[in-house]
Amino acid sequence: MQLSEQEIIRREKLGKLRELGINPYPANLFPVDHTSKQVKDAFEEGKKVIVAGRVMSTRIQGKASFASLQDSEGRVQIYINRDELCPGEDKTLYNEVFKKLVDLGDFIGVEGELFTTQVGEKSIRATNFTLLSKTLRPLPLPKTDAEGNLHDGFTDPELRYRQRYVDLVVNPQVKEVFVKRTKLFNAMRNFFNTAGYMEVETPVLQSIPGGAAARPFITHHNSLDIPLYMRIANELYLKRLIVGGFDGVYEFSKNFRNEGMDRTHNPEFTAMEIYVAYKDYNWMMEFTENLLEHCAIAVNGTADATFGEHHVSFKAPYARVTMTDAIIKYTGFDISGKSEKEIFEAAKSMGIAVDETMGKGKLIDEIFGEKCEGNFIQPTFITDYPKEMSPLCKEHRDNPDLTERFELMVCGKEVANAYSELNDPIDQRERFEAQLKLSERGDDEATQFIDNDFLRALEYGMPPTSGLGIGMDRLIMFLTNNASIQEVLFFPQMRPEKKAVEVELSAEEKGIIEILKANENVMPLNLLKVKADLSGKKWDAAMKSLSKHALVKVAVNGEDKIVEHIG
Repeated sequence: MQLSEQEIIRREKLGKLRELGINPYPANLFPVDHTSKQVKDAFEEGKKVIVAGRVMSTRIQGKASFASLQDSEGRVQIYINRDELCPGEDKTLYNEVFKKLVDLGDFIGVEGELFTTQVGEKSIRATNFTLLSKTLRPLPLPKTDAEGNLHDGFTDPELRYRQRYVDLVVNPQVKEVFVKRTKLFNAMRNFFNTAGYMEVETPVLQSIPGGAAARPFITHHNSLDIPLYMRIANELYLKRLIVGGFDGVYEFSKNFRNEGMDRTHNPEFTAMEIYVAYKDYNWMMEFTENLLEHCAIAVNGTADATFGEHHVSFKAPYARVTMTDAIIKYTGFDISGKSEKEIFEAAKSMGIAVDETMGKGKLIDEIFGEKCEGNFIQPTFITDYPKEMSPLCKEHRDNPDLTERFELMVCGKEVANAYSELNDPIDQRERFEAQLKLSERGDDEATQFIDNDFLRALEYGMPPTSGLGIGMDRLIMFLTNNASIQEVLFFPQMRPEKKAVEVELSAEEKGIIEILKANENVMPLNLLKVKADLSGKKWDAAMKSLSKHALVKVAVNGEDKIVEHIG
């Protein structure tokens, strides 16, 4: 393992700490009794406190120093006076440990008294400090110039997502997104619990990937010798519980879909689904708008939110527009009573990419997605979907070609999807079979399985029920003004990290590297060539290989050429 100069120095300090009898990774509890926020909120001159956190900056000033300590709730300034910290003859704790062996990023615990500095900053005067954990890699801390501008920030998105642990330390504002995410889940859970509904858990490993049209991840159960599928949705299991007698059940489920990744899709995502007996989609619309207003206020203190250039209000009530009316408004085409062929030709005439594998429902979905969806900025319920688009939804009570379904659109994106649930087992079987035929035609979004156990459950009777699904990741994106789903997931899925290729060096190349290391990794090219004492051919080959593998760099300095070891 190749170490940077800083990493080597920190390992040397680790050894020196152990030589002084200091365990850099102590096992015993450290009795923290205040956070940085509590120090400031309940500040009293002379009050004794115990805090702990990372050292994020230091100002060493001879016999006295200042340090900034960062914990889970912010930062607080520590003042360390040599003679107050070390009242006896032995000043090692200050002179050697704090001044020389503590680095930025190290965790320390501090005992002391609160006081206010001459410039008015609330601080802690340390009477003792304990090293709690030594860091071996330097943090990529941003630098601030005299004008207050930040430089060298840890801002590269790929690095931030791969090393979220570093991102959270050096970019404290990132943490607020995830605090708000937790507030959203808590607010939604409290809303459901207050309404008397029960949180449940359903299987992640399923024998049939039901409840949605999506490509599943497939695994194998060795003992049973059967294929299993990672959950793509939990809908059918929750409905089984309604059959079993629960009036209302909900679940925050981790779902997995073996499909593309982009700024709004991650293969692993979180959905909330709730099913309530004896309700319909009209009731669910009102329930949904009240739920989201409640959640927005819980997360941000207001029903208003900003997403990019849009200002959105989650205050109920929301507009309601039928899918047929939306398509008429934005395309001039009325889908009512049209055949699959007529809709196919209409879509083509609108410049929408369609093909022969698409059924009527898929064609309508493409028209709406291409021509209508992006126009709905404020929360809007799109209602009454064609039957072909909704295989699990109840037929509309007034129009047998439609279903009692709505989707909630915000800023041109779907946030929620809800039905008056289909509870006729014969109709449900026919819908599944129609979907299977579409799958056989090549429609990769059509259901490829018939869940006979679910149909058996329906045959035992399911009361009239309304169900709602909400994409939690997308909702928190809107509430925190983040256009990328990766910003609201602690550890989003990433492509495999490219590993550094181990380079096998020749004897000549190793000799050149050793000479450079002995001369502080840099020296004039002519002098290096003399010390290497190689033939011209071997010298050229060795230098070419070292440069190719980015182990040395040759730079021009005036009339001289300088070689630097950078590996």
